[in-house]
Amino acid sequence: MLTEIQPNSMAQFSGHFLVCLPPLSSFLAFFLMTPMAPNSLPPNSPSPLTYKDAGVDIDAGDQLVENIKPFAKRTMRPEVLGGIGGFGALVEVSKKYKNPVMVSGTDGVGTKLKLAFHLNKHDTVGQDLVAMSVNDILVQGAEPIFFLDYFACGKLDVPVATDVVKGIAYGCELAGCALIGGETAEMPSMYPAGEYDLAGFAVGLAERDAIITGLTMTPGDIVLGLKSSGPHSNGYSLVRKIIERSGLDLNSPENAPLALDLIAPTRIYVKPLLALMQAMPVKAMAHITGGGLTENIPRMFPPQVKAVIDRKSWDAPSVFAWLQQHGNVDDAEMARTFNCGIGMIVVIAKQDAERAAELLRAHGETVFTIGDIQARAEGEKQAIVL
Repeated sequence: MLTEIQPNSMAQFSGHFLVCLPPLSSFLAFFLMTPMAPNSLPPNSPSPLTYKDAGVDIDAGDQLVENIKPFAKRTMRPEVLGGIGGFGALVEVSKKYKNPVMVSGTDGVGTKLKLAFHLNKHDTVGQDLVAMSVNDILVQGAEPIFFLDYFACGKLDVPVATDVVKGIAYGCELAGCALIGGETAEMPSMYPAGEYDLAGFAVGLAERDAIITGLTMTPGDIVLGLKSSGPHSNGYSLVRKIIERSGLDLNSPENAPLALDLIAPTRIYVKPLLALMQAMPVKAMAHITGGGLTENIPRMFPPQVKAVIDRKSWDAPSVFAWLQQHGNVDDAEMARTFNCGIGMIVVIAKQDAERAAELLRAHGETVFTIGDIQARAEGEKQAIVL
């Protein structure tokens, strides 16, 4: 907020603090006439401290901002007024919307970051951060418009932070949203050396009469599943426990393929699904995150219907079989913890299902017909995985 200071501001502030101040000219005369010692510190006193001495490097933060500007610039949309570096970001509402509703989401990457630290691989977790929020707001029919990030660490490592933000910018490009700003917080003693945390915030727009609520679903509708790239960004506390139990060194060359499968970035489904929503009615969607298939599918379902999912109808990435085998995890626990190879589900009318699958495949997605919608009796679960 900008505030104009009036000529009598000194008197106003004085009254607030209950201090009676003489005219400013008296202060100046006093300081000009009072002799000052060359060094007011006593002998043998410690040297003056700086913010950098306390662990905060302002120059490093400024360098990071300069490093990320070209990557952020590639994500800009015409609605964005200005660029990175101001106190706030200005975004106007596109005139293509007649009755726009804002849809917002926030999330992090979770303990997948621990795996990134262990592998010293920081260029993909930014995409994870973007995906977790933009995929969430997408399921309600929103087009992601802009994204902000929060990067917190104990000591700022500029090359590492640059890699992270490059990944965030790439994720924004995939989602078609603008990276309009963020916060880099260097907080000594708050985080172990070499570690950081991330949070992201996405805002999108949807036409009020096009918001996807799930209320139009009826028995006979088809459930399509879009393939995931792996565990995405969920279940990593269990993933790391299984790695610990297995005794594998993920940094050894022979385990590199497994390490890459485990750190693979979350798939961003925005552009293919926006194209689908333009082409035909989409009745419901669910982003399969923490809670897996059984916990996320019901989040967009009205109480009178259920989804019956055939677990044998898709081929999951091999990393899930490795996790289940080495963790001795039963099927029910897998389904309520991991996406099990399906990162997004889409409910479509039966007559539109084949055309929908073809359109999504044309946009680069791997699509499976994984189940259907059925009437639900009172007390039944809303997601049944057979």
